[in-house]
Amino acid sequence: MALDPERRRQLHAMKLRSIVSGHLELSADEVVGTDDGASAKLNDGSVAVLAEERSSRALGGALALSARSSTEEIHLFATEASGMLARRAALFSGPITVWEINEDQATKARPAEPSDAVTIPDVPDLVATLRESGLEVVSEYGVIVGEIAGLEVARIVSDENGDRIEVGVGTHDREAFALLHGDLPTAQAIEQVAKVVRSHRLPGAEPHPLNRLGAERWLRAHLISHPERVGLSRLSAAAPPIERTNLKEAVPAVARGTLDGGAEAIVVCGVGIDLDLVPFAADARLLHNSEAELKIVVPDRDAHLVIRELVDRLLDPAEIIGIDDGWREWAGPPSVP
Repeated sequence: MALDPERRRQLHAMKLRSIVSGHLELSADEVVGTDDGASAKLNDGSVAVLAEERSSRALGGALALSARSSTEEIHLFATEASGMLARRAALFSGPITVWEINEDQATKARPAEPSDAVTIPDVPDLVATLRESGLEVVSEYGVIVGEIAGLEVARIVSDENGDRIEVGVGTHDREAFALLHGDLPTAQAIEQVAKVVRSHRLPGAEPHPLNRLGAERWLRAHLISHPERVGLSRLSAAAPPIERTNLKEAVPAVARGTLDGGAEAIVVCGVGIDLDLVPFAADARLLHNSEAELKIVVPDRDAHLVIRELVDRLLDPAEIIGIDDGWREWAGPPSVP
């Protein structure tokens, strides 16, 4: 039986208090349990955070707590993704220690290497079909998808049954579409789904799940079509620093571009106030080109002070670019890069 949410928060708070006492020999004040873990101010002035759930997203919250507490020293205890968190922590100023929790032991985590390149299937004919259907072709972690304004409507699948295009918005939609319309030629199947998606991802469309999903990727698609909006001459989609596993998950969208002077820039798009946006963006730069300029693009209303405070702690500078809150109303369909 699932724990009551309040009981879960209490247990998280108790666990953090015990870890701090046993491994840091410090006392924790103002311990606050959350659904994902717990946080506390310590008696030496530092802060401690327990990442029990969604560990990979914990660094941003820890940095924000540090900013509110006027301290730079952070102890982040994680049950998962500790190596990735240690890698990201090294991109920020101040003493930040990531601890890996294994049963009742806590040891300092070693930074993990950025993700290795994944082989992309060599299926030029299927890629051509996606492009000829007017889709934006995006490759991430060995998966090739076709998108409309940043929303996946088709995917190239390679398995023991061969290479093929599956059509639909997400896994369940692809399975349902195959059952109902499996006899349709691929191009017709893509056009049927794309027509529906296009009707919802255009200026003036009524609110609908199809224009709420993947907002970050929709913003990226707009910028790829108009890179001058963020001071670039060219922009193309790039893989995130960690693989996106769920179409419904809000994950910042990454792109690589060229400045007017020829230098490379990494652009990371976010929609909504996301405390993990800055660590994610810094990790994306590390993955693609640690020497590139980093531009973090968010709607004006989401360029919150706490996001700017996190950017100020980066060892290598980054720029926050606020864009029109009405960006969904920008005219013109995104073009294929």
